[in-house]
Order: sequence, then structure tokens, then C-alpha cells
Amino acid sequence: MTIDVMIRAVQAALGVTVDGKAGPQTWEAIYRRLLKKAPPASEQVDTRSEKAIATLHAEVQPYARALVQRAADHGITIKVISGTRTYEEQNELYAKGRTAPGSIVTNARGGFSNHNFGIAFDIGVFEGSSYRDESPKYKAVGAIGQELGLDWGGNWKSIQDEPHFQLRPDWADGLTEKELLAGLRQRVADGQDVFKA
Repeated sequence: MTIDVMIRAVQAALGVTVDGKAGPQTWEAIYRRLLKKAPPASEQVDTRSEKAIATLHAEVQPYARALVQRAADHGITIKVISGTRTYEEQNELYAKGRTAPGSIVTNARGGFSNHNFGIAFDIGVFEGSSYRDESPKYKAVGAIGQELGLDWGGNWKSIQDEPHFQLRPDWADGLTEKELLAGLRQRVADGQDVFKA
């Protein structure tokens, strides 16, 4: 029996995404199953990040925490500053620089952002208590996120969004971003979980 087969069997038994990779979600599920409790507070992240992480789909939460923790291991302080948004919140952001004061911050209307489905989050790099909207550290955090299995907005072709990370559901492998978003909207309309195949 190969390691991949063993990991898949463990993941199936734990009820987490079966992908053969022992990532943050798998390890957190093992911890919860063996110790019958949530990870200790020392494994949690800062209060601001936890508040945003709590809005994310349960499958995404361990990845967001792991990103904050692994960045810290590399001497980079980040916080999760945005998680799930309602369609209305997304439309308000879309209006900025168009029909509302401010600069354009997104090209996505409500229902056309992965944030609307709890699979995406944005981080901020901090130096001390100062937020840095531009820093070479975003690229380093992007590499860490990709190692964890997250999609990174810094790799996008049309508009680069270095603070953006998302976890693509397995059923969406090979789909374009447009097809993924259509699938997510349909799942919500049908009352389905956005991650379950």
C-alpha cells in the first residue's frame, strides 16, 4: 500500500477532502479525532485573523490559519483581513471608483467573486502594527500559500492580486475561473455545499 493510498483512506474516514495530500485540513481533522477537541489557543492566530477566518468555509479555515503560522515561521507577519463577503458587500466594493467615491478595488460584482462562497480570503502584510499594501513579502507569502495547496492571486494574468488566496474545490479541477464561479453559484442556488462533489 502506498502513502498516497493510505492518506486517501485516512481522509475518507475523517470526512475531509480526499486528495492524497496530508495538508492542514487533514492534520487538523486527525488532531480533533484523536484528542477529541479543537487545536489549542496557541495554534490559533491573532484575533483579527480569526474573525475573518471564521467566515470562511470549514474546508478553507485550516489553510488560512496555516498560512498565517507558516509566514510567521519565515519571519513575516500577516493577518487575514477579509474572508467571506455577501453579494451586497461585493457590490459595494464593485461600486467604488465607479458609482461611489474611491478607487476601483475589484472587477467582480456580487456572485462573481470567490469571496462570496467562503473559499477565498485576503491577507495583509504587517511590519509592527503598520499595514503594508505593497511589499516584496507578498511574493514570499504567495510561495508559502502555493506550497499549502492554495491558489494565489499573484499568478493571475488579467489582474494580479497578491493579497488574495483561495482553495479550489476538487470538482473544479480543469475548469476556468468563469466556469468555477458559475458552478459555485449553481451549487448555492441548489442548496449544495460548495466543496462536495
